[in-house]
This record gives sequence, C-alpha cells and structure tokens, in this order.
Amino acid sequence: MKVLVISAAYPPLHAGEATNAFFLCKQLANRNLDVHVLTTRGNIGTGDSGITVHAVMDTWSWSETSRLVAFLRQSAPDAILLMYLGLMYNFHPMVTFIPTIAKRLFPSVPFVTRFENVCLASDPSRGSLLSRGFRKWLVLQLAGKHDVSYSYGTLLRDSDELILLCKQHRQYLQEEKTPIDGKAQLIPPPPNMLMCSLSDTDRHDERKKLGINAEDFVIAFLGYIYPAKGVETLLRAVELLVRKNARAKLLFVGGRFGLDADGKDSYVQRMYDLAGQLGLKDNIIWTGSFKAEDEVGSRYLRTADAGVFTFVQGVQLNNSSFSSMAAHGLPMVATRGPWLDEAFVHKENVLLCEPNDPNALAAVLEELIGDEKLRDRLRIGALKLSSEWFSWDRATDRTIGLLTPRKAMTDADALQPKSI
Repeated sequence: MKVLVISAAYPPLHAGEATNAFFLCKQLANRNLDVHVLTTRGNIGTGDSGITVHAVMDTWSWSETSRLVAFLRQSAPDAILLMYLGLMYNFHPMVTFIPTIAKRLFPSVPFVTRFENVCLASDPSRGSLLSRGFRKWLVLQLAGKHDVSYSYGTLLRDSDELILLCKQHRQYLQEEKTPIDGKAQLIPPPPNMLMCSLSDTDRHDERKKLGINAEDFVIAFLGYIYPAKGVETLLRAVELLVRKNARAKLLFVGGRFGLDADGKDSYVQRMYDLAGQLGLKDNIIWTGSFKAEDEVGSRYLRTADAGVFTFVQGVQLNNSSFSSMAAHGLPMVATRGPWLDEAFVHKENVLLCEPNDPNALAAVLEELIGDEKLRDRLRIGALKLSSEWFSWDRATDRTIGLLTPRKAMTDADALQPKSI
C-alpha cells in the first residue's frame, strides 16, 4: 500500500511535530508500506529506506494549490495521512481544505487527519484581503457551505478518520458545529526518539562526560524550550531546591524550537539569562538539540535520576516528550492541569503538582529526591504507563487500520484521478 504522509514539519527541522512524523513514517515503512512524505523545502529527511521524501512545498498557501494538486495526481496514493498543526503551515487555511481536494481527485482513497494540537489551527484573519476573498470563493466553489469550519476548513467534515492525541482535543473539537463522533480516534503519540540501553559502566562514563558526579542527583527536562513549557517556573524552583541540596542538577535535553512564532526564540535566550541571574551556572547542563535519527537524546536521559515537566496547562497524553521519558522508566514530576487524562495517577506513575508555582514544584522535587521507595514505585508506574498508552505496535496497528480502505475497490475507474 502506498501511503502519502503530508507534513510541513520533518527532519532536519527541530520540532516535536517533525520527529513525530519521522518516527511514524519509520513504523509504517517497517510494516512494508510504501511511504512518501510531502513536506517543506529543506526538510530532506534522514535517508531511511522505505521512505521517499518530496520536499517541494514552500508557503503552503493558495498560490501553491496547483502544485499540491499536480503532486497528488502524480503520486496517486492508496491512502493519505495529514499531520496537522496550524503553526506548521504558517496558520494558512489552504491546508484545511486538502481533504476536499483529495476527495475530488480520489473519492475512494482514505484520508486521515492527525491533529498534533487543536489549539493552533489556521487563522484566515491573518491573510490579506485577497487571500480572505479567495477563501470565501473557494469555500463556495469547492467545499460548499455545509459543515465548513472557520478554523479547520473541511478537515473535520471531509477526513474519513481523525486521530486525536488526548481527551482535551476531542472535547475541543466536539464544540465545533461539524460532528466528529464516529471518526475521532484517540491514539496518543509514542516515544519520538531512538531508544538505547546503557550498562552501569557506560552510564557512569556518560555522566562523567557531562560533568556529573556520582553523588549528584540529576533531574532531566526533555523537549524544546518555549513559553508553554513553563521553564521559568522550573528554573526558579531549582534555585530554591539547590539552597537545600547543592548536589541537585538540572539537565536540559533539547533546545530551540524550529517552528518559531510569537517570540519563542527570544524566550530561549531569556531563560538562559534567567539561569545566570539565579546563580545556577554550576547546577544546569544544556545539551542543545539532537538529531531524530540517532540515540544521543536517549543516552542523555539514561544519565538522569528523575524527570520533570512544567507545562503551563499541565501534562497531557499528547506530550510526546513525556511518552519518551516514560519509556526510559524515569520517575517523573509533572504539572496538573484542568485537562488531566485519566492515565496519569498521582504517586503511581507520576508525581503531580500545580503549575506556575516554583515553591510547590521545589517541594515536590525535594520529596522525590528524599524518597527512594517513591522513586522505585514511579519507575514501575512509568514503564507500565508507557506499555499501556504509548506502545508503537498498538499505535501503528491502529493507524494502518484507519488508512486501509473499508472495502476493496471494484470500479477500476475510481482509481483514476478526477478533475478538480
């Protein structure tokens, strides 16, 4: 089966969405699917066999609609998977009508949309008057008025299936006028990094390379640094923690976010500056970004004693950084938000605390450092959580099931591209 994955984010771009797409494509290719990726110029991939990368798009705007149509005709896939996040496509609405375009060309080809996040959808108001006028004309000519969403176009209406990553995404989309019941499937993202194992000797050597001593307690933060991660709260909490435990160290595994928007890049520099102002130079290690196709990130995590996530809105199942750390069996601290999924159980598979509160976070980290039995219980719980909720085998099986046509084609003409 020839599967076309459409994703503006793909390696070497440094973004969680890029690595999510990459590892999903690897899993599909490992199942002997013929995987093709339509992505942005410069995202050339990693050269993996079984994955053909077509980095031919630029702006993902109306001006590239004809290029998209020509590519789809030439590609003639058996199934299409769109990885969607408005930020990936510069918030342009063109992408939100791809299901309709694809259905005009290939009525019987399954079209699946996976929402990386539902809160960062397209924003037609960002476009010029000409762009907004074209969208209105296109809606009438191509999509009609029925069940067309302002932010999501026809993603909800014309996708055959929707992959959602957490319960908040489902509840958010259920508020749209387009019904999604029956086509929305919950498939949380499995680990989006290459895993490795380390012997005790290798772990000791890796810690030594990072300047970590045997008596140091290392708390790892995994992921790209931007405001929603609550890094300022984390730094202030660690400053409070090291007053009582000077051997505590914070290991930042990750770096700048490749999909920069709204000053996120300057946020990284502000966090570097804040760490210096708080006097944390000797207690923080910044690894920087790592490549999706190597195991460097996993080796860093193997050197840690615990993990921490300080999401401003709280941890959720869609956080692939959490699933990656859980797969390493680290005892983890995370913030509790209003949309906490039932998979997270306080003091069983994660130690929860309130977000945006350095004092509360410092107290919880101190509790974790001082309670070995709690850490052991959380390690077991993290691995169990990973097996039950973040399994690549299960996620791949379900994704392939959604991409497989409901019934075999009987009309040979239906396999031919239609006019649009």
